[in-house]
Amino acid sequence: MPNMQLNKTPMPEQSPDTRNTNFTEVALGYTAEQAKSEAERCLGCKHKPCVKGCPVGVDIPAFITPLKSGDADTALEILRRTNALPAICGRVCPQETQCEELCVRGLKGEPVAIGRLERYAADSAVPKALSGAAPTGHRAAVIGTGPAGLTCAGVLAAAGVEVTMFEAFHTPGGVLIYGIPEFRLPKAVAGREIESLKDMGVKIETNMVVGRVLSIDDLFARGFGAVFIGVGAGLPTFMKVPGESLIGVYSANEFLTRINLMKAYEPDAETPAPVFKNAAVVGGGNVAMDAARCAKRLSGGNVTVVYRRGEAELPARKEEIHHAMEEGIVFKFLTAPVEILGGDDFRVSGMVCEEMELGEPDASGRRRPVPKPGSRFTVECDCVISAIGTSPNPLLRQTERGLEFDRWGCVVTNPDTGETSRPGVYAGGDISTGAATVIKAMGAGKIAAESMIAYLAGK
Repeated sequence: MPNMQLNKTPMPEQSPDTRNTNFTEVALGYTAEQAKSEAERCLGCKHKPCVKGCPVGVDIPAFITPLKSGDADTALEILRRTNALPAICGRVCPQETQCEELCVRGLKGEPVAIGRLERYAADSAVPKALSGAAPTGHRAAVIGTGPAGLTCAGVLAAAGVEVTMFEAFHTPGGVLIYGIPEFRLPKAVAGREIESLKDMGVKIETNMVVGRVLSIDDLFARGFGAVFIGVGAGLPTFMKVPGESLIGVYSANEFLTRINLMKAYEPDAETPAPVFKNAAVVGGGNVAMDAARCAKRLSGGNVTVVYRRGEAELPARKEEIHHAMEEGIVFKFLTAPVEILGGDDFRVSGMVCEEMELGEPDASGRRRPVPKPGSRFTVECDCVISAIGTSPNPLLRQTERGLEFDRWGCVVTNPDTGETSRPGVYAGGDISTGAATVIKAMGAGKIAAESMIAYLAGK
């Protein structure tokens, strides 16, 4: 019998006053009993509306069905048919605006907790080594080991293509490693998913900056028949206000990389964390929430999120906003920075802001923030973190021939195939769309891989 409870089975988590002092995972995951109870809320709809909301096309009712009898092994096997990174997706995908938004149970009550069940299946199943098809003799190069590249590599390897990945950093994983904090996505979980690809024969070369160490021409000369570009969009955007060059001003990209990749929160870290008492984080997306919550854990002091629109317009996931507020982070809505103040030591001493009001909608469809005359005030802070967006690194545009880029610096692709303007070269994820979600990058990697398989077969 289905479980007709209107609300999701709650997810156990650390208490706010405990978790805001450590970097261990906030959400603790379902127990077997909780997963079974939540799985029984799924009606197993014949038309599967939830699947339409999944960028990688996971057969959601199919993987949930075995969880009703406690069979996580079968659930994971079904998940892996379409999703190479289920343990990651179960934690960081915005299910509430994708698969869960289309869940029939959401018409009267809350939708099925699809993401939580995906995480449970990935965490609880007995790991099985994945294997690819018989080798086809074809070889492909994947530039970037973030979600788009990992997904592309997994699909290619499963089809018998020999895959080598090239990563600019010393550790693979891309934004999954340097961008998302440990308390949301443990590095061991991401590492486990990467190891499963290695088990399929995928090779990974680190410290390889394509555009500097190697070019795409070099990759073709090495015998790769096709190339996928999945390098993300890691170039930070700044506020362009006076004082941004002061000591104590960080891009969220640098701040999070120091913490997540370099483990700056550990006492013996070679790249130590900045020391501050009051931090101001400018922005309202998931990256801003990550930066603010990390800052709270580092300092134990006051952390203020400054956002130029209202709470209703915050683009971050509701869960992340809720967690941030629980952890004691202060939000100043309808507020925009005007100037960062500094003393004779060239260090941040405060930030001048002004109040805003919402006017007519802008190009994004959201109401444009308009300054209120005479409303300026100063936020006390000795650290400012800019989390207002990123764009593609211009390196490829400066060094690679034959690729078309748009005015934002993104590689132009056919969204249905991932093809670029250069034959045999494909791209997907943030490098072609601008900053988006992990699961959308994965969907692009999957589309490109399927096109690459057909292209290689044609050769």
